[in-house]
Order: sequence, then C-alpha cells, then structure tokens
Amino acid sequence: MTAKRYDSGKLYEFVQSVLISLNVPDEDACITADSLIRADLEGHGSHGVSRLPVYFRRIQEGRINAASQITAERHGSVLTVDGGNGLGQAVAFRALREGIPIAREQGLAAVFVRGSNHFGTAAYLCQEAAKENMASVVMTNSPPGIAPWGGRSAFLGTNPIGFGFPSGDEGKPAIVADLSSSVVARGKIMQAQKAEQPIPEGWAIDSEGRPTTDAGEALKGAILPLGGAKGYALALAVEMLCGILTGASFGPHIGNLYKDGDKHADVGHVILLFSPARWLDIEAYYDTVSRFAGEIKEIPLSPGAEEILLPGERRFRSAGRNQLSGISLPDSVVSELEELAREAGVPFPPRLAHEEEETRKGNEA
Repeated sequence: MTAKRYDSGKLYEFVQSVLISLNVPDEDACITADSLIRADLEGHGSHGVSRLPVYFRRIQEGRINAASQITAERHGSVLTVDGGNGLGQAVAFRALREGIPIAREQGLAAVFVRGSNHFGTAAYLCQEAAKENMASVVMTNSPPGIAPWGGRSAFLGTNPIGFGFPSGDEGKPAIVADLSSSVVARGKIMQAQKAEQPIPEGWAIDSEGRPTTDAGEALKGAILPLGGAKGYALALAVEMLCGILTGASFGPHIGNLYKDGDKHADVGHVILLFSPARWLDIEAYYDTVSRFAGEIKEIPLSPGAEEILLPGERRFRSAGRNQLSGISLPDSVVSELEELAREAGVPFPPRLAHEEEETRKGNEA
C-alpha cells in the first residue's frame, strides 16, 4: 500500500506530545497540532503532519524557539506583534486572538506580525476568526519560490492569501478562500519529491528557466506565478505587506526551514479583521449571506458539472469524511513520523483497525 489511515484524534495527541517533548508550552502545542491535523482532515496534506519533522529539527537546533516570548503593541486599530521566532501557527493564532477585541471595539483591526515562521494554512486562521463572527483577510510571506515575471531565479515567496466570511450557520462552513500566489503551493512539490513522483507541466521552471516536471529541479528553480504576471504582482503585493510593512524579512532574506544551517526565518504575517456587527445588523448580514450563497448555487450548471461549491465547502466535506475514515498518510510520511516518534520517545499511533483488516484480507487473496 502507498498510504495508510490513522485516527485524527490519535494523530493530534501524537503531534502535541512530540512538541511538548521539546518544551513547547501546552497551549502552543495544542494550537500547532490542531492546525496540522485540520489541514490533513481537509485534504491539504502539504500543510499537515508532514511538516512536523522539520519543525522538530529546527526547534532542536534553536532555529525556532520552543517557548517564544510573543510581544504586542497597540497603535489605535493597529496591533504590531513580534513573534519571538516561535512556531508560526502559535504566533499567528495568538496574534489573531489579540486582534479580535480591537476589531470588536473599532470595527476593524490590522495585525502586523514579524519574527514568525511557517504558519500552516491561512484557511485555519480565517475559520477561527469566523467562529468569532469576524470577516478576515490573512496573508504571509515565505522563502523565495516565485521568480519575478521575466526572471528565472526565485525571489518572492509563494505568498498565500486567505479571505474568510462567517456564514452564521453551524451546519455550514464559513466561506473561506485560501490561495497561493503561485500556480501551486510549494508544499505539493515537496510532497512529490518525497514520493519520487513527477509534477504536472506548467507548475515550475528549473534553475535555467526551462519548464520542468522534475520536483527536485523545480525546488532548485522557481514555481510559476498564478495567472502569469498577475500572480507575480499579487505575490509582490503580499511581500510588501508582510515583509516590508511588518518589519520582517523579505524575499531572499527570509530563512528557509528546509535549508540546513540557514538563518532564522523571520516570516511576516498580516491579519485584517472586520466585525460586521459594528455597522450592520448581524442577523440581516447572515440572511444576506444565505441568500447570496443560495443564488450562486441556483445558477444553471455547465455540461458535466455536478454542483457549484462555495469556497470552503470542499474542505468542510473532506474533513467530515476523514473524521470517519481516518487521515490518509503516504508511506514516506509515515516512515518519517515513526522515526521521529522513536527519537522523541512518544508512541506513534497504530493504523486504524478497519484498514488493517482490509490489508490482511488483500494479502490473503
């Protein structure tokens, strides 16, 4: 088999225990574990538990601070945060939490974060904001991945941006759009390299600027921007916000977690929070969102299409299925996690019993 399934709760406990073994505070370990497991549940394994081994190594080396001192300073509706080189998920979540009361008071809050690391998916933060009846825009920069339009050397990060809007219905997901400025997230190319699989044409160029389907060569070269020059412009704008306006590092000055011996990442995030209850009747807002979503779904379908989905629905449905069937992990990721478990002295969870039985029957057939 090329993939195995694991109970999400057991995986969460495993991630939490591994981080705590490195003296990561309980709260930060819980936040990070929740972010990673939710990414896997939602079908975005490139930002899930496959990231844990590199976090582990960098904490061991001191390139990420296990127990960072996060500081914040308020300037009206603006909050500036120094993440103290902590785990990105914990830094960003705590920054979000500090910004919410400001947004409730002012109607909006702009949170500018420096001194952070890879923070997982922007969708996670958008979803958490939506639970507090907040609309949000979440951005981060990242190590070089995209070449300037017309260039062949990576300079800008893949620089994702997320938009989140609360739906007001507990049975339905928030409307969440989470997209990279590149054609594909860098994590997907890293996954392909681990699995020794080619990547699709049109994803990347090699170090000479030539199109490539070799994941290793793509990581040495550059990922293509989303929509050509438009994606380059979007990546540049996110870099300006997250790298320049936050006071964090930018472009090639950002440390790469996947490069041995590199400097601290000093990633920057920007979180914009909007409290619609400050200027709208909140129930009227939710009624309008419901009508808006309903009208979109009533649009006649194109030939071959089965349904119109809103941004965030596919994640929501995947999470529901994977809660029941378990999280699927490739063999390469399982091997890394099992080795990590031995080193950390933390038991790695067994495969789900129903999958073990299916495997046994298949071997006997």
